[in-house]
Amino acid sequence: MKILITGGCGFLGSNIASKILTESIGDLIIIDNLSRYGSELNYKWLSSQGAYTFYNSNISNQNEIEEIIKKHQPNVIYHLAGQVAMTTSIENPRKDFETNALGTLNILEAVRKFSKHTAIIYSSTNKVYGDFAKYKMTETTKRYLVDERPHGFDESESLNFHSPYGCSKGTADQYLLDYYRLYGIKTVVFRHSSMYGGRQFSTFDQGWVGWFCKKAVEIQTHKLIEPFTISGNGKQVRDLLYADDAVNLYIGAMHNIEMLKGEAFNIGGGFENSMSLLEVFDFLEQELNIQMSFIYTPERHSDQKVFIANNNKILSMNFWQPKIDKIQGLRNTLIWLNQSEK
Repeated sequence: MKILITGGCGFLGSNIASKILTESIGDLIIIDNLSRYGSELNYKWLSSQGAYTFYNSNISNQNEIEEIIKKHQPNVIYHLAGQVAMTTSIENPRKDFETNALGTLNILEAVRKFSKHTAIIYSSTNKVYGDFAKYKMTETTKRYLVDERPHGFDESESLNFHSPYGCSKGTADQYLLDYYRLYGIKTVVFRHSSMYGGRQFSTFDQGWVGWFCKKAVEIQTHKLIEPFTISGNGKQVRDLLYADDAVNLYIGAMHNIEMLKGEAFNIGGGFENSMSLLEVFDFLEQELNIQMSFIYTPERHSDQKVFIANNNKILSMNFWQPKIDKIQGLRNTLIWLNQSEK
């Protein structure tokens, strides 16, 4: 078994790579340009986990990608590389497109030309559905609610790309599904909400759970004295999916590719693992005995007030379900952050 991970030194990629290495699941090849904050730390960490082949390459480079896939002809590609920040996509839409849309097309074309047996499992986003402005949002003390979707949003939602990030990820999402329809390439698309956990080196514009957990640890250790900022009123809701559950999904998908191929799935922790920013802050204050001091700033462009994944489609496949609840996941994240600071 040959497994290639694009973005293998990122948050999700490094966690999947570690499982592959420590459990000897297959021969591992990683592509990563190490441009993301924390990726070099994950690269060094993975090097202590076992042996793998590494390419410091950019998926937007067609020649490099074709040479790598032609040489290795992997059984499966976990396509996780991408430009992941909404703010960056607005500041530099061309780079966002070249990475997310063109980079994905490069991978698909390389597989089509040189390795048609290769399955591709793609990390897409809930942003392909737009901002859900068509739904009435009920505002409570701590969170927004969508009365019309009490169990979350399923795959029947209309695609409605917003922002350069939504357009580029949505383009990639649809190309993957179409390459199954047209060329028979075994592709699977996972539309994620908020993933979090160890090895996530969050920044202010990406990985919000990890970022605010980091702020909480900094407050507890007196490294942060001034208030931090949040976008919007803090009542935005996401369902949280812990890293271990995400890893098990991707490994399971590799073994169930014939059942999943050609399909898109909404993936998250589900309603029971949903939290608003304010609710996360409440937990952190109680858990660490601190006061989260923050300043409100305007909400981000095209932000969804609520996204909770309705997992029924993937659950019906009977090979995966989330097992780590939000409280245990947040506690695990705090433990990792404290360890990483030492």
